[in-house]
Amino acid sequence: MSKTSLFSTVSEREAKNLSPVTLAFVGDAVYSLYVREKYVLKADYPSGMLQKLTSGEVSAHGQNAMLERVKSAFTEDEEAIFRRGRNAKKPTHSKNATIAEYNNSTGFEAVLGYLYLTGQYARIEELLESEE
Repeated sequence: MSKTSLFSTVSEREAKNLSPVTLAFVGDAVYSLYVREKYVLKADYPSGMLQKLTSGEVSAHGQNAMLERVKSAFTEDEEAIFRRGRNAKKPTHSKNATIAEYNNSTGFEAVLGYLYLTGQYARIEELLESEE
């Protein structure tokens, strides 16, 4: 990997060689920003309300629900990355979600992290906005 900037990208091969938990780490930030932006642009909510609105969606339970709405649109590569993320050993566990929800949300985040790091921003939008 080379120079780091806000929109740095790596090749698909490099991204596939990253740990699925690392991809999920990036994907969690991507999804959180997507949800936050959605509510900020919807109305001028106070920050406390924004926190309440977004917290349910960015939780493992909320991400699992989003996954259920979009996973049928995954490509073969995205499905493979999802499975790697879902099945990866994770350093932490969710306090407020089932093990299945947590594992699925990690897989979902891994897909988003992969797409982000490979510069496939339009594909991220396509997946996330297909559920609205």
